[in-house]
Amino acid sequence: MCGFVGYVNQTDVPSDTIVKMANRIRHRGPDDEAYFNDDKVSMGFRRLSIIDLAHGKQPMYNQDQTKVLTFNGEIYNYKDIRKDLQDLGYEFRTDVDSEVLIHGYDAWGPDLLQHLRGMFAFAIYDSKTGDVFGARDHFGIKPLYYYDDGKTFLWASEIKAFLEHPNFKKEFNEDLLAIHLSFEFIPSKDTMFKNVFKLMPGHYFIHKADGHTETHEYYKFSYDNIDENQTIEGDAKKIRKIVDDSVDAHMIADVEVGSFLSSGIDSSYVLNEAAKLKPIKSFSLGFHNSKYSELSWSTEFAKEIHQENTPLTMTGDDYFDILPTIMYYMDEPLSNPSAMQLYYLSKGTRKQVKVALSGEGADEFFGGYNTYLEAKPFERYQKYVPGFVRKGLAKAVVNLPRFHGRRFLVRGAEPLSERYYRVNYVFDYHDREKILKNPDLNRDAGEYTKHIFDDVKGKDEMTQMQYFDINTWLPYDILHKADRMSMCNSLEVRTPLVDKEVAKFAATMPIKTRIRGTETKVSLRTAALAELPERVAKKEKMGFPSPIASWIKEDKYRKRIEEAFTSDVAKKFFNTDALMEILKEHINGKSSMQKIFTIYTFILWYEVYFPEDTSADTISKVRRTDIDKIPVAN
Repeated sequence: MCGFVGYVNQTDVPSDTIVKMANRIRHRGPDDEAYFNDDKVSMGFRRLSIIDLAHGKQPMYNQDQTKVLTFNGEIYNYKDIRKDLQDLGYEFRTDVDSEVLIHGYDAWGPDLLQHLRGMFAFAIYDSKTGDVFGARDHFGIKPLYYYDDGKTFLWASEIKAFLEHPNFKKEFNEDLLAIHLSFEFIPSKDTMFKNVFKLMPGHYFIHKADGHTETHEYYKFSYDNIDENQTIEGDAKKIRKIVDDSVDAHMIADVEVGSFLSSGIDSSYVLNEAAKLKPIKSFSLGFHNSKYSELSWSTEFAKEIHQENTPLTMTGDDYFDILPTIMYYMDEPLSNPSAMQLYYLSKGTRKQVKVALSGEGADEFFGGYNTYLEAKPFERYQKYVPGFVRKGLAKAVVNLPRFHGRRFLVRGAEPLSERYYRVNYVFDYHDREKILKNPDLNRDAGEYTKHIFDDVKGKDEMTQMQYFDINTWLPYDILHKADRMSMCNSLEVRTPLVDKEVAKFAATMPIKTRIRGTETKVSLRTAALAELPERVAKKEKMGFPSPIASWIKEDKYRKRIEEAFTSDVAKKFFNTDALMEILKEHINGKSSMQKIFTIYTFILWYEVYFPEDTSADTISKVRRTDIDKIPVAN
């Protein structure tokens, strides 16, 4: 696990720029650094040593020294690929997975990506052609960004590295503010910085020597091979084998591997499988004197399977004090309240291990979110009630006082691309109209992501929901925060349930093996029942619970939010009276935590990344990770 940076050279760029860019992301790789420069390209690398600690330095070269690689991630099937390349005559100098990438690209070009199983982002420079090739893994576990304004081309593992380049023009992408307020992230290649783009999951780019950049898709998750003959018992049996294989693959390392552990089925299942291979330390996070703490569940489970568990705790002060730092490391604003827990969990874990397994991905691939249960009622309603009747009922009740069933009737007239709750997850169109200072910035969030639903047009609604989550919520929220919160603490997090082979099987599962009645991810739970105590395998999903909604009502935290809601940044983008009204309603009992937190974190993020545009001194509260104080776990 590492971080890398690079750019196409320009005559007015100081030679130490590449070092400054790499140092911005030193947290991703405190163990080593190295650089490459020629007259066309500069590349920088920071290493977190996991495999073949003594070797594997990057940038790495092919056999004739004409291609140069920088790579972040892990290739879990690298030994198989290595054998294939040796059969083709390639010689290997190390036992690191990165070497199969440089030789594999030499042998197969972009088709190398079809051979890979892992989490990865990498860049390869071809000195013969002057082209730069960049690629990102199938699901977006590892990040890769590029800046392209037509004159300057940069790439890096994190956006903040661009700040050190003199020709990077830092501009806020105001046109996407409404989209952020809808989803809490930007579900596309665009970012909150103009001309900065995500390389999308399952894609690669080629930046040509003539300055042209093209992107290509090499992988797309598909539900085209659903097998209606599959059964819960049969799928559970296959899941046990697939998860066992994936966990085994994800354990490869020359340093100690640990595991995150909550009270839920996903992380418990992963830990249990890992513990079959070798003793493994687990780490759990809770809150002081709080009903939201899961520590009693997780510590008890670890004890049952005879594995060591380290319980970690945090307070409200810990939570709010770290928010500016979180916004800095996120690169873009993200208001998922669990990010702060993940930061402290990673920080505590890193004191003992360098690598940790985690349970992300099970809900998206196996059907774990409770919202998937609403698909059937809406499908029946739309099947038996004509569209004109549904629209008439929605129009008749939309302005009436709240009553049981009102929301169902209103949403029942909408297509899934507008109705699905992730689409207007935080603020809907009318909410945004009230809070945005410039109403022209408001946009149709449903239209912005309609193309994703169009990909699975004709599939049942639950399948469409899962497909949407796999292509938006998973990469832009779940995996994004997992990468940033772990790597800012120099911890590598691996996700065995977000895996090419796991996904390949999950794509064949019919609805009847994903949900049964009101039971979500039923096949995974059935598989887990053979491995875990029933109270764990059957436990209801809690997510990553947080007392943030209660903390907001406490004076010392409410005052921080009030200060932000009346700040110069708030006045620049929002109707501050509307913001204060949302906060007042929450204090008086109407739950508006996600709305409050989305605005609050956006303001903090803007103050951190655009300090010249605010009188607030939020930037001084950012705690750059003190890498030297992080113990090197062997």
